Amino acid sequence: MLVLEDGRTFRGQAYGAVGETFGEAVFNTGMSGYQETLTDPSYHRQVVVMTAPQIGNTGWNDEDDESQQIWVSGYVVRDPSRVASNWRSKRSLDEELERQGVVGISGIDTRALTRHLRERGAMRVGIFSGPALADQAELLAKVQSAPEMKGADLCAEVATKEAYVVPAIGAKKFTVAAVDLGIKGMTPHRMAERGIEVHVLPANSTVEDIYAVQPDGVFFSNGPGDPATADRQVEVLREVLAKKTPFFGICFGNQILGRAFGFGTYKLKYGHRGINQPVQDRTTGKVEVTAHNHGFAVNAPLDKVSDTPFGRVEVSHVCLNDDVVEGLQALDIPAFSVQYHPEAAAGPHDAAYLFDRFVSLMEAQRA
Repeated sequence: MLVLEDGRTFRGQAYGAVGETFGEAVFNTGMSGYQETLTDPSYHRQVVVMTAPQIGNTGWNDEDDESQQIWVSGYVVRDPSRVASNWRSKRSLDEELERQGVVGISGIDTRALTRHLRERGAMRVGIFSGPALADQAELLAKVQSAPEMKGADLCAEVATKEAYVVPAIGAKKFTVAAVDLGIKGMTPHRMAERGIEVHVLPANSTVEDIYAVQPDGVFFSNGPGDPATADRQVEVLREVLAKKTPFFGICFGNQILGRAFGFGTYKLKYGHRGINQPVQDRTTGKVEVTAHNHGFAVNAPLDKVSDTPFGRVEVSHVCLNDDVVEGLQALDIPAFSVQYHPEAAAGPHDAAYLFDRFVSLMEAQRA
């Protein structure tokens, strides 16, 4: 049984591990890339509902994980594929969910559940199977006592505890200090492809930690939780901006940059999650199809250039579905960010140019 905090329930079959789990119910509109979704640390403490009806067709391989484990709290699918068929597949999706202890549910009307979340907003949820099943009122009380996502400080729970280095591929051109707030594995790889040696640092790294690696640029990654809790990272970033070191942030990093500029953040009603979200780069007019996973956004004006403690700042990218801020660009210092995933894991590749834009900032600073 799946139980939402407003009392609505769905009955289905156990999928993956048997037991109980709690989290924030969110939906993902991607039709592929479920392995990358499940291993994205930004989904920590969330129960992901897949809107694509059939999931699991290509099984589970050992190459596409974006981190060391599955991070979702629970998984909801309508029609699990009966057969896993791919030349790289090592085991089925439900076998991997069971192996990692991820409680899921299948066979429910995910379209009805998604419409409910769009109408009522993301909310707490529980999935119960096997011995965890009980009276509905008892299960609802458990869901309503679970922690909310608003106010959750989670990035340190998913980030690396020890610094490590991803070497440049080919000739080394630059060094980047990447603060891990829930980084996906493909992100430093995309930088390494461009000749960048990436020093991945823990979420609570200090300014001294960052500059100890003598970086040409600083990067803040994606990650889970409420950006309103990231006071420490905001203060660190303000010191980086004051030094005018080239900066690039994605997702949680975009929200931290927004706060560093003095903008507020807020929780979206149901968020953006999937690999098919249309965004316009307002600096070029180009529309990109992009990969998203965020439930919070920056509250910055779309219709004007803002004056901040670090000079002028404009909204560089905007979501064409709902006008949510999807990127910021400083006009007087070398800093920019986007609210989505240009590393394209899993797809699409429209936004890969953003890593080249970061390289251009570091080249200009060096010149």
